[in-house]
Amino acid sequence: MRRILLVLLLTLALPMAAKAKASATIKVINQSKWEIHHLYLSSTSEEKWGPDQLGDETIGTGESFKLTHIDCDDYDIKVVDEDGDECVVEEVNLCGDDTVWKITDKILLKCENQN
Repeated sequence: MRRILLVLLLTLALPMAAKAKASATIKVINQSKWEIHHLYLSSTSEEKWGPDQLGDETIGTGESFKLTHIDCDDYDIKVVDEDGDECVVEEVNLCGDDTVWKITDKILLKCENQN
């Protein structure tokens, strides 16, 4: 009877485990000349931005920030620098505990040239 119950519980649990997305810790490194004051994520399948991931923090030049419990997914990322300039980088794959995403001058200047 216990084996039947165990098999039944495992059969019910497997589909739920398969639906759960893996979460990751992402290290964001600011290699640009500007402080980053806001960082927003949006799954590429969504139209709305999530909350500011930095809260009251900033990422200074040469500094890094860890995002934790981020669902593995492809994201659009919006950063806002110290001057209030916004930059959206589309379709960034964030997955895995060793994921590093670097903000560079090239990325920020490319956005500035598009505006």
